[in-house]
Amino acid sequence: MSLRRRLLNAWLRLTEKRALARAATPQELRRPFETKARLFFRAPGGTVYDRGDVAGVPVQWVTARGVSQADAPLLLYFHGGGYVFGSSDTHRAMLGRLSHLAKLPACLPDYRLAPEHRFPAAVEDALAVYAALVGRPGGVILSGDSAGGGLVLAVLGEVLRQGLTPPRGLFALSPLTDMTFSGDSFSKNVQADPVLPASRAHETAEVYLQGAASDDPRASPLFADFTGAPPVWLAVSDTEILLDDTRRMATRLREQGVAVTECVAHGLPHVWPYFQGWLPEAMVTLRQLSDWITALPPRSADS
Repeated sequence: MSLRRRLLNAWLRLTEKRALARAATPQELRRPFETKARLFFRAPGGTVYDRGDVAGVPVQWVTARGVSQADAPLLLYFHGGGYVFGSSDTHRAMLGRLSHLAKLPACLPDYRLAPEHRFPAAVEDALAVYAALVGRPGGVILSGDSAGGGLVLAVLGEVLRQGLTPPRGLFALSPLTDMTFSGDSFSKNVQADPVLPASRAHETAEVYLQGAASDDPRASPLFADFTGAPPVWLAVSDTEILLDDTRRMATRLREQGVAVTECVAHGLPHVWPYFQGWLPEAMVTLRQLSDWITALPPRSADS
């Protein structure tokens, strides 16, 4: 592991983890995240950002230099942030990097956030955007991180349940798949996780769910049915409190006949590919992910 990984983990533990633990309002989470994303993270030169609207949901299109929108599969990416913070702006640099590596365009929806909009508002927005875009000639690759990773898995469950056209594939970075927080790693990795404070998890879930059942498959896709799903790629670090969210999700998918690639890294922070441009391991993972995307079967083989 790199020296930068050790330094980053130490910095995150001293700053970000403490900030997440003490934030009293959504605004105290949102403003700093937006500011730091704008100051510290850049996509490759020539990346183009365009704002628009899909199915009534604001979106941001991210396209690396030389990438064509025509007939290409679309990376439909949902940002993380516990359903409370984050935006297309906070994640567009990472998607610009992935657009450059995979040679594909990306779309980042700004789905409705809690507490202003309770569950299942985020799922409704995500499903509406997906339904509007899945008919593209190249199809759609569902993707997201953290809460956004859980969101895309929830959307996949709904797509299959409703008999809609499935995506080409799905990838999720450190996904939140179980809002009952029943995985062993949730307690075993409390100290090891350099980013997420386990003490705030149930409170954050309540802000989003506002009384809804935490084991609803649209909130906790670990409990969804994925029979007939396309290939899935999952990544998590072994020090995360959400480690078992990925491990158990991968097991459930395989039990239902889904082809799963499971990447468990050692000693890296939550959603480490976010630190592209800074962290060598982030670039390694994004290249591995790009190779997986490129190897997905063509749309005709999916239908």
